[in-house]
Amino acid sequence: MNSLLSRIEKELSKLSDAERKIGEYIIKNPELIPNMTTKELSKKSGVSEASVVRFCKSIGIRSFKTFKLELVKNITLSQTNITDFSILQKRDSPYDLFHKVTYVNKAAIDSTLSSLDKNELDKAVELIKRAKKIIFYGVGGSATAAFDGHYKFSKLGYHSITTLDFHFMISLIPYLTEDDVFIAISMSGKTKDVLELARFAKKKGATLISITNIDNSPLYKEADIRLCTPIVEGDVRIGTISSRMTQLNIIDTLYLSVFNNIGENVLEQYHEARNEAVRLRR
Repeated sequence: MNSLLSRIEKELSKLSDAERKIGEYIIKNPELIPNMTTKELSKKSGVSEASVVRFCKSIGIRSFKTFKLELVKNITLSQTNITDFSILQKRDSPYDLFHKVTYVNKAAIDSTLSSLDKNELDKAVELIKRAKKIIFYGVGGSATAAFDGHYKFSKLGYHSITTLDFHFMISLIPYLTEDDVFIAISMSGKTKDVLELARFAKKKGATLISITNIDNSPLYKEADIRLCTPIVEGDVRIGTISSRMTQLNIIDTLYLSVFNNIGENVLEQYHEARNEAVRLRR
């Protein structure tokens, strides 16, 4: 049993009757909770919505939203630790690992429903839509999301830039203005290269949008707009898997949101590119 569920089980005898009903329901159905509202959980538990809020505070968590994020983190990390070194002790078959990878990726994407703030997303889309230049930057596993964002927004006709070359990026940032957007992508929010470039871009007046974990990391604090991913992998891991999926999910959302706003203006170019690609097929 993961640590959060263990904590709830230990606290059951100290809780009020209503809070105990909530705790018992959560222990029996942990996988259902991340997608529930306080109203839905109160109905399933047979208690009031206020009791759900009191339950969270009784176990030391300030809100139901924070509780759901913590539960997702615990479930994902403890039940299927496919990216830590314990995988060497299990010797799963490739097909078993396929099922585990599928599960953790789905769970990670589902958990972004709780970590991503609607108002922050709306602000990000509005700013990106009007941007003259968009720079995406991430390193390691986060570079995948940066390149995907660059590719997608280039298709929309934006002056979109990304590169793994830190010094080349330094040479680009002095040309940024308040009409431009710098999208910094980092799971931990502590990667030095990402932080230094993000601060430089912000100094030049560009809007800093972060795609980073919901923890109060340095990047989270620096950003003008925060598109938060849930914590679904530990810092010590054999590779970035589920956290990368949460980043790509947000990039896809930004892309489709902007396309919905300006798509009619670029349909001719989309069809032209498509027809040329078909012509060049061998």
